[in-house]
Amino acid sequence: MRYAWTIFWTFLLVHMTVYVVSSMIGVSYDAAQGTILGIAAAILICIIPAVMPAGPTKDSHQH
Repeated sequence: MRYAWTIFWTFLLVHMTVYVVSSMIGVSYDAAQGTILGIAAAILICIIPAVMPAGPTKDSHQH
C-alpha cells in the first residue's frame, strides 16, 4: 500500500508542477509529458531507498 500512495502523490504533484511551469513559461499544458515525468519520478522514489545502505550497525560505533 505504501507504494500505491507514493505513486499516487508523485503522479499528482508532478502533474501540478508541469502545469504551473508550463503556465509560467507560456506553453500549453501537456498531460503526456506530466505522465512520463510522473512515472519516472515514482520509479526513482521507489528505487532509491532500496539502493541506499541501511545505515551504521551497532558494532561499527564500538571502539
